[in-house]
Amino acid sequence: MTVRVEREFELPAPPADVWAFIADPDQRARAISVVEDYEIHGDGSAVWQVELPIPLLDRTVAVETEDVQRDDPEFVKFVGRSAALDVQGEHSLETTVDGGTRLTNRFVVDGHLPGVETYFKRKLDGELENLEAAAREALTA
Repeated sequence: MTVRVEREFELPAPPADVWAFIADPDQRARAISVVEDYEIHGDGSAVWQVELPIPLLDRTVAVETEDVQRDDPEFVKFVGRSAALDVQGEHSLETTVDGGTRLTNRFVVDGHLPGVETYFKRKLDGELENLEAAAREALTA
């Protein structure tokens, strides 16, 4: 089973400011609650240490992430790979009529262990809420 989710939200900030947040691998990692720790490499790739509270998995999982497509300042796509799951995320930005930004987020999670996809099916909406909250906080700081 593959879990797919798409959510969009509007932010009261210009696209350049939203881009500075969403295109930053550090900002994306910090917004995800199951990312216990992460290391960003000089090339922009990162390793996320992900804790998944599911049966048969009592440790963190290293997820190797990298941006695979960037169209500055309106689109970024990243992939993450591990023994437990693969994830693909896309973030696209559009200017709204009031000068703000519509941020569309698409995620696909493919689990390789029992329980991974069920966990993300239940929790992915909450993770996107975390991302929205982190973006709003960063944009008002």
